[in-house]
Amino acid sequence: MAEKISLKILKIEGDGFHLQAKVKINGKPALVIVDTGASRTVFDRTEIGAFLKTEAIAEHDRVSTGLGTSSMQSQFVVLGSFSLGKIKMENFHAVILDLQHVNQTYAALGFKTIAGVLGSDVLMAHHAVIDFRKKSMTLTSPKIPKKKKVTKAASEGKKKTVRRAKKK
Repeated sequence: MAEKISLKILKIEGDGFHLQAKVKINGKPALVIVDTGASRTVFDRTEIGAFLKTEAIAEHDRVSTGLGTSSMQSQFVVLGSFSLGKIKMENFHAVILDLQHVNQTYAALGFKTIAGVLGSDVLMAHHAVIDFRKKSMTLTSPKIPKKKKVTKAASEGKKKTVRRAKKK
């Protein structure tokens, strides 16, 4: 199933651009930046609180790099659901970082607050194709292999055919 997601192109300082997409976190609408250079999908430590139901943020033993810093402490959470259009990912594992510097810059530029950054973990898994001209991104659901039907004979082991020599 292919799902077309509308993108908003934000002009950032001079000749730079960011892609913004609408998502749902635990059924609530949110905005994220699409970043093909981000290895993982991350959410802002402050903003994610508005979307959590019973999920708890846990300490992460890794230090993350990127997003304008050389390193920062990260946390993680398993979200009940994360949706992009009709594509819904249950029990979604996400990294939590402090993205306030990004949201402060966005506020100064007149842009809305983002909840996080959509990274390559999701983009690769759903074979994302970004079309700048159409301001859209197409995602496909990963194919789940169909279970093979098991016949009674197969479950009992293959029946052997025994050929007997004919009597003369």
